[in-house]
Amino acid sequence: MSALIASALLIIGSIFCLVAAVGMLRLPDTLMRMHAATKAGTLGAGCILAAEAVVAAELGTTLKAIAAIVFLLLTAPVAAHLIGRAAYHRGILLFDRTWIDELGEAMENKQAAPDDERPQS
Repeated sequence: MSALIASALLIIGSIFCLVAAVGMLRLPDTLMRMHAATKAGTLGAGCILAAEAVVAAELGTTLKAIAAIVFLLLTAPVAAHLIGRAAYHRGILLFDRTWIDELGEAMENKQAAPDDERPQS
């Protein structure tokens, strides 16, 4: 029974990793690519690690797989956010159909504030 569960998890994880790779190639701008890599890639890697934990059926291997999954869930979104923000500040253009630019509005408001209202560093 554990072989069937592990096989299903491996297939699901592989499909999600494939979707992440295709998203990285096909999506038009950096922010959308980061979204595909983070969401689908993390879920795919998590399913593959879960399959390893099911097959091994040892406490040490299971704990390592759980720790790796938790680490992925905690770090991947933060890394994608920072890469996307750095790309935006670098001047990488957004997709032409993007109609909400909250970071641009926030940056304009910050630059428009008088010097006496800015916090001192």
